[in-house]
Amino acid sequence: MSKKEKTKKTQKKKRVVGFQVVEEECIWMKAGVINYRLCDNVYDCYNCPFDLGMQRAMGSGEPAPTESREPGWVEHLKTHFQGAERPCRHSLTGRIDAPKICPMNYECYHCSFDQMMDEYDLAQVIEQPSYTLASGYKMAKGYYYHLGHSWVRFDHGGRVRIGFDDFVVKLFGSLQYLALPPLGSTLKKNQAGLTFGRDSHKAASLSPVSGTVLAVNHKAREHPEILHEDPYHEGWLCILEPDMPKRNLRGLFYNSESMKWMEQEAQRLLNLMGPEYERLAATGAQPISDVFGTFPELGWDQLAKTFLRTEQIK
Repeated sequence: MSKKEKTKKTQKKKRVVGFQVVEEECIWMKAGVINYRLCDNVYDCYNCPFDLGMQRAMGSGEPAPTESREPGWVEHLKTHFQGAERPCRHSLTGRIDAPKICPMNYECYHCSFDQMMDEYDLAQVIEQPSYTLASGYKMAKGYYYHLGHSWVRFDHGGRVRIGFDDFVVKLFGSLQYLALPPLGSTLKKNQAGLTFGRDSHKAASLSPVSGTVLAVNHKAREHPEILHEDPYHEGWLCILEPDMPKRNLRGLFYNSESMKWMEQEAQRLLNLMGPEYERLAATGAQPISDVFGTFPELGWDQLAKTFLRTEQIK
């Protein structure tokens, strides 16, 4: 393979795009070991293939780091930033604005501040995203989308929030019932992980990623109508500690891919609703906010099978 072909292949590799990060430089670059590289794993160094590759290239030959063993970049940070001038890795990566000195010799897994930052991430309300429209449906910028109409938002360290997209909450209308998985349970990608309902009807939604449940949105569970009002912000459902973030990108739509997919989904719905509504949509009319309530003849089960894909993905 020529150098040009290798470069093109490298450029096609997907990066995990996350929130709450000002800097994007790889921690190996921050440590002064390499000249240039952007982080593509939302600073989840303990599950980063590049980190493992760097350790092998430098002759360690050791397995990937765990909570009891520090990543390879730590030793270089200790050398590069001598004495009391060593900055906390959260300052380096832009997770916190103020400069902070590391008091723990870069042993993050023993650091109460590092634990506090993780707990803060679990407790805080996420920032309101900006939106664009695809066939009249809101699409949150910077979010990933799953074929079963759930969204994924990657945060610092690889953790993810998930929820339902604007299309599916308009499809089924204001929900009356929402079942969220218990803390500590494991969700498997493309397997049923969330259940919701209305009147006597229930449906299962596929999990967009695999991971362990760290937190759930109790407010949304107690007041599921929030999902219909604000699915991308107040209406988030769960926070997961996922398997390797990049591995979870497979099958998710992002940016222009998600826009194109949503337009195709909107057209599928118009085809089900019939030519009369399709002509109305062509005039620029807004999507119906409660499709099932307006067209009950479409059938709850048929809508769930068609758009949630619970029978198509195994």
